[in-house]
Amino acid sequence: MSDAIKHECGIAMIRLRKPAQYYIDKYGTASFASNRLYVLMQKQINRGQDGAGVANVKIDTKPGTRYISRYRSVEPSAVNYIFDKINRKYKKAKKIGPEDALTNGEWLKDNIAFTGEVWLGHLRYGTHGENSIETCHPFLKQNNWRSRNLVMAGNFNMTNVEELFDKLVELGQHPKEKTDTVTVMEKIGHFLDEENQRIFDKYKHQFSNEQITQVIEDELDLARILRRSCRDFDGGYAMAGIVGNGSSFVVRDPSGIRPAFYYADDEVIVVASEKPAIKSAFNIDFNSIKEIQPGHALVINKDGSYAESEIMPAREKKSCSFERIYFSRGTDPNIYQERKNLGKALIPQILKAIDFDLKNTVFSYIPNTAETAFLGMIEGLEDYLAAKRREVFVDGKPHMGDLDELLSFRPRVEKLVSKDVKLRTFIASDDERDSIVANVYDTTYEVIKTGVDTLVVIDDSIVRGTTLEKSILTTLDKLNPKRIIIVSSAPQIRYPDCYGIDMSKMKEFVAFRAALALLKERKIENTLDSVYEACVESPYSVDNFVKGVYSEFTDDEISDKISEIVTNDQIKAEVQIIYQTVDNLHKCCPDHLGDWYFTGDYPTTGGMRVVNKSFVNFMEGKTVRAY
Repeated sequence: MSDAIKHECGIAMIRLRKPAQYYIDKYGTASFASNRLYVLMQKQINRGQDGAGVANVKIDTKPGTRYISRYRSVEPSAVNYIFDKINRKYKKAKKIGPEDALTNGEWLKDNIAFTGEVWLGHLRYGTHGENSIETCHPFLKQNNWRSRNLVMAGNFNMTNVEELFDKLVELGQHPKEKTDTVTVMEKIGHFLDEENQRIFDKYKHQFSNEQITQVIEDELDLARILRRSCRDFDGGYAMAGIVGNGSSFVVRDPSGIRPAFYYADDEVIVVASEKPAIKSAFNIDFNSIKEIQPGHALVINKDGSYAESEIMPAREKKSCSFERIYFSRGTDPNIYQERKNLGKALIPQILKAIDFDLKNTVFSYIPNTAETAFLGMIEGLEDYLAAKRREVFVDGKPHMGDLDELLSFRPRVEKLVSKDVKLRTFIASDDERDSIVANVYDTTYEVIKTGVDTLVVIDDSIVRGTTLEKSILTTLDKLNPKRIIIVSSAPQIRYPDCYGIDMSKMKEFVAFRAALALLKERKIENTLDSVYEACVESPYSVDNFVKGVYSEFTDDEISDKISEIVTNDQIKAEVQIIYQTVDNLHKCCPDHLGDWYFTGDYPTTGGMRVVNKSFVNFMEGKTVRAY
């Protein structure tokens, strides 16, 4: 994606199902779990580079023994920083322990931190607010009763934080912050406390307090706790938690907006935001990795047994399509194929745009993440050429050109654009900064026929259009092509995201800017006032009134206006922007229909409220997010 945006965080969890000595004996290391968690997190580093955290819980420790350990960091290489600190714990064991310290599982658990059975890791992208260690997950709610402790980390954004905050106040709490992280954790923590109390009241006349503590830890019903906690949540979430007794969970929103996958065998239960991370860490078959179902929680009991339990009735699945287009790693075989299909689906639009003149067209891609869609685009061109050859040689259709050329012709493919990471845009002057930005990308010269060739360059998606306007088009224009066609493998981004992607301000979207320009050109700017009035008069409506901004125009009209917006006066070549259609997106990613940024069809009522409020903020000149 040429316009860099921050997005969903990443989670990783490991539950060991055997005693520590088992892994030492079988794998020859006391670091089996920490090493695997390190791989899980490194393979998801794309999901968060603003911070990281790791927590570990030991099961059935003796009173007076520390059983929860946690490290968090906002260092530039936070994951490496944290695991370096964890590894120093094992080095310490060699110094302070017996000769067999590193091969003695029982001694390690009794004496060294981060040697417990349950591990939780988190990778953070701070889409809003400050980036401090206090904003890094996992978060910890502490209590002197083991089964009332709660460690939590998640990939989530709630649209109804105000409502959740008020409910906590109604419960008698005094939350320290009005953020979704605090409100979610405190709400789950409240019902965790109530569950503890329920079991205590059930057995208080049968056992001593010390005995009841053990009964509570064994009978704790996490599914019940989550059902009571999550019923007021509106947003996209995959939240993981560990209770101090060692039981744990991962719960997913009813629309399946945020991803969560797991694998289980007799040694481990492992959860991650992406399948390839699990595949890499445990070297297992992709088919053995399961998806946690929308509205369900994977609940892992203290004894290591597990099950998926329904927490909220599942809605129509609307898992984030941006995961497939861009965010998730393309090493997932399904995602890889979907991205190729997205590139291939653009072929009819591309051929029409170049007047079917493949001979004078060069194909390329920006940035590197668009490479897979580019491969699909080239496959589509090869399929087109094969079909043309079939028409001539099999169907006998007449051909006006040279037959040898028809047989040997291949699409012209070049690596035209690469990013020069050495350049930094710290210059104070706006004019000088724009000059530097224009040179952030470098290009390959002497491969384009001046004034003759058309360049077709594919991108994952075009969000703001600023990188195109300030850098990429200027770079490509230096090659002196006749035309430049930028192709987006995603449709036009028209509406803000409120479920975890850093796309919350409408005025930043180039598609929205294009619609505003068209409204002004056609002298129908009163449409903005009508939409604004509807949003203000019905702030809790389940209708997306902002669709009215775009309703007067076709997709092609919006695309043509975007082409004008991103083309500065210095560009000599003709510029055209082509976007993927929503229909093609659904065909290419049929199991991931979360498309609200393109269509405005939000899967939750909170999403509808957010888009309308976001438009009100725009009209009133407010630059804050709408949730």
